[in-house]
Amino acid sequence: MVDVIKSKANIIVNKINQLSGSSSPDQKKGLLRCVSSYNSILIDVLLATQALQNENPKFAVENANYVGEDADGCENAFSGKSPLTAETKVMRDASAITSAICKLLL
Repeated sequence: MVDVIKSKANIIVNKINQLSGSSSPDQKKGLLRCVSSYNSILIDVLLATQALQNENPKFAVENANYVGEDADGCENAFSGKSPLTAETKVMRDASAITSAICKLLL
């Protein structure tokens, strides 16, 4: 599931880059926040992967949860008019599932 998050995050970063070219100034500000959020998500994925490889599921759970928080940060940057709402939901769901799976390893 960590690989699913990584794959989805990369797809979303590409979408953000595509949207940036044709967006209003307000939307560009939100998209810039999303770039930061998704860079954090990719770091969280790396850390979760390392935690699992080092048999530290507690740290993997924490990082999986951070993914959901970072995705919410992106969504909230648009004040209810996000072009990434569907993607945010997918990322939150993947985060929750990954966290639940990692909790089973505790």
